[in-house]
Amino acid sequence: MPRVLTGITPSGTLHIGNYFGAMRPAIELQAGGDAFYFIADYHSMTALTDAGQRRAFTHGIALDWLACGLDPQKAVFWRQSDIPEVCELTWLIGSLTPMGLLERAHSYKDKTAKGIEANFGLFAYPVLMAADILLFDTNVVPVGKDQKQHLEMTRDIAIKFNLAYGETFVIPEERISESVAVIPGLDGQKMSKSYGNTIEIFGDEKVLRKKIMGIVMDSRTPQEPKPDADKNLAIQLLKLFAPADVATDFEHRLRAGGLGYGDLKKALFAHYWDYFAPYRAKRAELAANPDYVEQVLRDGAARARAVAEQTLARARKNCGLR
Repeated sequence: MPRVLTGITPSGTLHIGNYFGAMRPAIELQAGGDAFYFIADYHSMTALTDAGQRRAFTHGIALDWLACGLDPQKAVFWRQSDIPEVCELTWLIGSLTPMGLLERAHSYKDKTAKGIEANFGLFAYPVLMAADILLFDTNVVPVGKDQKQHLEMTRDIAIKFNLAYGETFVIPEERISESVAVIPGLDGQKMSKSYGNTIEIFGDEKVLRKKIMGIVMDSRTPQEPKPDADKNLAIQLLKLFAPADVATDFEHRLRAGGLGYGDLKKALFAHYWDYFAPYRAKRAELAANPDYVEQVLRDGAARARAVAEQTLARARKNCGLR
């Protein structure tokens, strides 16, 4: 049975793009019985320097994932910084990683081009990511298209290490789901915290209602037919939350004319709010029991570390360190 691994960086509040693009697919995969999921708090250090915020985001993401269906009996779920072996392995594989490989990383070039300060952590991000993957004998890594290059770099690093020191690491395969489309944000661009166009999974009802009701539409009157109804942002989002027949009915009504944009956005909010209702209830229950959440992460770290120790011992031995 292939081992699946994915990491979640605690850099802010999770939104529906995170849910449909990463969380739901990962939670569905846990049924396979060999799923490893971690909160990548080391990775957050390249952009976040507020220790209190990091702790809050880390705890919040643990709540979000557990509330949305991550089952610690089926998946190993831990906090990255509870596994110190990942830092040592980063050095071992980093010592063989060519500078040219890191210099070609699209993410590093894009972020520095946008004015983000160049630092070692940002530059070496792909090496730490490779250590995260290789440390746990990972077979499959579900990634978005924006992370495809980093996974290819992980494979390159593992192959180079194996050639230098003998068979040490499992060579992971990527899994990119073509069925998960890019989730549009409130402005029609890809939903992203960077663009400020997100709809949060969990949040204040009034604030979220205002966000959705504030989606900008064109100036056509309700009576006018909308032959491009399938391109309408509210319709696209409604299809995520409403039953297929309900979403199709709204699309047909918009296409035929007679449906006002205000009524469409009210329906969108109602279906969105109802969709996450059981998750909100579960999250509130978990938030009231922080000791349980912490214990889940500690238990997950113990299970993950048992694997990590074996992999690191093999790498050290093959390197001649012991």
